Amino acid sequence: MLKQTGKGYFITGIGTEIGKTVVSSQLVNQLQADYWKPIQAGDLDNTDTLKVERFLTNSISTIHKETYRLNTPASPHYAAELDGIDIQLSDFFLPKTDNLLIVEGAGGLLVPINQQLTMLDLMVHLQLPVVCVIRHYLGSINHSLMSIELLKKADVPFAGYIINGTRSEHSEQIIEQLTGLPPLGFVGEIT
Repeated sequence: MLKQTGKGYFITGIGTEIGKTVVSSQLVNQLQADYWKPIQAGDLDNTDTLKVERFLTNSISTIHKETYRLNTPASPHYAAELDGIDIQLSDFFLPKTDNLLIVEGAGGLLVPINQQLTMLDLMVHLQLPVVCVIRHYLGSINHSLMSIELLKKADVPFAGYIINGTRSEHSEQIIEQLTGLPPLGFVGEIT
């Protein structure tokens, strides 16, 4: 899996419900890192931050408060609009910590955070190495290849990808062959 280097990692995925929170939880525990979810849209009684906090197995990690807690489970740009909020990149600063920091994005790379900017713009703004979480389903090869290609071309350090959930040898083989990158690791189904 990942090593403890630099300031931390930004965890994104090829879409929604891919397992970014599961992977983030594993990394927080494995690396004894801090955790921060900049934007939470909806499910405020069971946020990703609360889920990571429940999975925490060490006393070193700190869980940092979200910058935005939006009421509606929707794209951040729309959820913010409903709440009367205008999200700007200048609102986001990495939490101060001496620990490694795991930052979890919302949705995929091109999820809008306002009318002009996407989650990828937030990744570029924060300048942490990005890890993309892949989960296999019909269409995931395409989504994986597009996401990895976009990250490789973006003005952001790309650390690699992690496979989450049930393994698919054929999908993994073609993703590695076409990207030239082996996966950083695997996270199995959480029961």
